[in-house]
Amino acid sequence: STGLTEDQKEFQKVALDFAAKEMAPYMAEWDEKEIFPVETMRKAAQLGFGGIYVKPDVGGSGLSRLDTSIIFEALSTGCTSTTAYMSIHNMCVWMIDTFGNEEQRRRFCPSLCSMEKFASYCLTEPGSGSDAASLLTSAQRKGDSYVLNGSKAFISGGGDTDVYVVMCRTGGPGPKGISCLVLEKGMPGLSFGKKEKKVGWNSQPTRAVIFEDCVVPVGNRLGAEGQGFNIAMQGLNGGRINIASCSLGAAHASVLLAQGHLTVRKQFGEPLANNQYLQFRLAEMATRLVAARLMVRNAARALQEGREDAAVLCSMAKLFATDECFGICNQALQMHGGYGYLKDYAVQQFVRDIRVHQILEGTNEVMRMLVARNLLQG
Repeated sequence: STGLTEDQKEFQKVALDFAAKEMAPYMAEWDEKEIFPVETMRKAAQLGFGGIYVKPDVGGSGLSRLDTSIIFEALSTGCTSTTAYMSIHNMCVWMIDTFGNEEQRRRFCPSLCSMEKFASYCLTEPGSGSDAASLLTSAQRKGDSYVLNGSKAFISGGGDTDVYVVMCRTGGPGPKGISCLVLEKGMPGLSFGKKEKKVGWNSQPTRAVIFEDCVVPVGNRLGAEGQGFNIAMQGLNGGRINIASCSLGAAHASVLLAQGHLTVRKQFGEPLANNQYLQFRLAEMATRLVAARLMVRNAARALQEGREDAAVLCSMAKLFATDECFGICNQALQMHGGYGYLKDYAVQQFVRDIRVHQILEGTNEVMRMLVARNLLQG
């Protein structure tokens, strides 16, 4: 809570309490049974967590990017997988709120902010992940509609959600040919692949989203034709802060788990907490966590203020926090010894759930490319 305003401390407390009471007791069950906890998320939405940085006139909370980071970090201590989906949902609602016209904002945002309906972000394709500008899903204009053909891969919530923010090609090759359409479940020609079996993130379904002559009204396009790639990248700047914040929460919880285990577990006649090597490792874990948290919050402020260096700071924060926090969770598992590898112990789930954070919202290799490009361009 260091450096936070009284309001931010209150947001944090509300989110931590919700995580402890409504998420943590069910985290293992949601993971094992692959349950998408819609009712729990709707309870979170009643606290304002369904559209945290969406404008209040359409049901959002109107909070800052820093407030959002604080909330997602706190929620992630209860269930990282569920919070990560909520962060993607928030990003989708923000895109509609920011780039949609008044009719679109009022049509989509209120039911998404209340989480009566859920949203998915559709950018990645089987043949274009990091190279998002090469996407092939096409949308041909025919009168007052677009006819969509192609598929999207690894879509969080796919098949179980109601609204799909889809990046598709309406023009020539490259980023300037990409537009953004909002699809609704039940549209003819919209279907879904099988539910993927994943290492972690099991409380949210992941499927391919498939378009076969899917007819979408022109009135469902966000922004102008050719603006889609810009919308996608602006969304991802915030998405990177959000997913880094989820990593912070998992690491925070794992440090506490390790701290507790070292205190109660005895080896060679004394508690592990008396072992200086483990004391030093715990100190390093806490130090790396605080450093990552400061970096994420600094980037969140830059994004909120619209600073010129915001995009590169978001990339740096995502790279640093997701790498460091995975290392912290992994070290916490190691400190548990054999117990850490048992599903009865929460630390292994935090390890499994945040491993993917180094891959999605732009892989950490791409984050390095973006930072290097910024440096070398002066």
